[in-house]
Amino acid sequence: MRKLVPAIACLALAVTACGGSTGGGSGGDGPIRVGLIVSLTGNYTPLGSEDKKAVELAVEQVNAKGGLLGRKVELVQRDDKTAPDQGIVAFNQIKGQIDALIGPVFSNSALAIEPLAQREKIPYLSLAPAQEQVEPIKSYVFVTPALSSMYAERYLQYMRATEITKIAVAHDTKSAYSVAGHKAMAALAAKYGVTVVTDEPYETTTSDFSAIFTHVRDSGAQALVFWGSGAPGVTAGKQYAASGLKVPLFLTGSQASKLWLEPMGDAAEGMTVQSAIGVVGDHLPASRQKEVIDQMATPFKEKYGYPPPQFAQDGYSASLLLFEAIKKAGGTDKAKVQQALEGMDLVTPNGRFRYSPSDHSGLRPDFISINTVKGGAFVPTGWAREQLSKTVAAG
Repeated sequence: MRKLVPAIACLALAVTACGGSTGGGSGGDGPIRVGLIVSLTGNYTPLGSEDKKAVELAVEQVNAKGGLLGRKVELVQRDDKTAPDQGIVAFNQIKGQIDALIGPVFSNSALAIEPLAQREKIPYLSLAPAQEQVEPIKSYVFVTPALSSMYAERYLQYMRATEITKIAVAHDTKSAYSVAGHKAMAALAAKYGVTVVTDEPYETTTSDFSAIFTHVRDSGAQALVFWGSGAPGVTAGKQYAASGLKVPLFLTGSQASKLWLEPMGDAAEGMTVQSAIGVVGDHLPASRQKEVIDQMATPFKEKYGYPPPQFAQDGYSASLLLFEAIKKAGGTDKAKVQQALEGMDLVTPNGRFRYSPSDHSGLRPDFISINTVKGGAFVPTGWAREQLSKTVAAG
C-alpha cells in the first residue's frame, strides 16, 4: 500500500496540473460549501453511508440555527467507490467548488487524497484513522478518528491492568489502518509488559481464518487481537465462534457498530470490542462530554431507529470541528480556517480534540473504550467505565 498510494498520488497531481477547476469555493455572503467524499458503493459502503448520515445531521442542525456566520452550509457529495483512484477523481471534480473537505472513511482513499488537499490548501478533515496521514504533519490535513496507534496503546493499557502478558496478533496486510495498528502494537508491547507470541498476516480477501486459529491455539497466547475492517471482521468473528478457540478475541473500533453486531448475532456475545467514547455514551456520568454525545445520538436514533455507530461518530465530530474553525476564522478563508483548526480545543462525540501545529490527530487514547458485547450491545468493561469516568471528569 505504501508503494501504491504515492504512485496514485503522483498520477493525480499530473491530472490536477492538466485541467479541472482551480477556483476557491464559495465566498462573500453565499453558502459555505463543504465537500464530503465517502464510500457509497464498494466494500466500505456500510461505513461511508453512516458517515454521510451523521454529516447531513450536523449540517441540518447548524442550518436550523441560522447557519455559520449567517451563511447556509451546503454539502457537495461524491462517492469514492471504496477505491483510491476514484477518491482522486471525486476530489478533482469538486476541489474548485468547496471551502473545506470531510472524508473518506477508507484509509487507502484518504491517503491518496491527502497530498491533493495539501497542494490545493483545502482544510481537510479525514474520517480514516491511518497513522501516515499525520506523520509527518501536513499543514492542511487533520484526522478525526483516533489513530490506529491509539487503539493499539489503549488495548495494551487494558492488558497490563488485566495481567495479559502474551498475545497473538492478526492483521490485514492490504489495509493501511490495519498495518498501522499492527505496527504500533508491536512497537509498544514491551512498554506494557506484553509479548507478541504469534503474528498472523492475512489479506482483505481472506475467507478462511482456520489456520490462524490453529496457530493461536498452540501459541500460549492469552488474547487474540484482530486488526481488520469491513467483511473480514464478520467472517473472522463467526469462524472464531465456531472454532471452539478459548483464547479471547479482541476486536478494534472498526467493529464498533451494528454493521458488525447484526450479522454476528449471538456469536458476538462476550467478545471484546474497542470503540470511541461516543458509542457508549449511555454509560457515562453527567458531563459536557455526555451532553455533546446526546446532542448527536438522540436525533440520530429518532431519525434512523438505532444508535449512531462508530463511523457516524467520526462524521459528526469532523463536522463540529470544521464548523467551529470557520466560526473562529470569521469566514471561509482557507488559511485562516487551517490556523483555527491548529488552535482547536473542542469536545465532540469522539472526545476532546486539542489540535496543534505539531498534532493533527488531536485525541488521546483516554477517549477509547474497551467493551464487552452483552445482549447485542457494547458495554464498557469495569476498567473502561472507571477510566472513562476519570477522563470526562477531567474535562
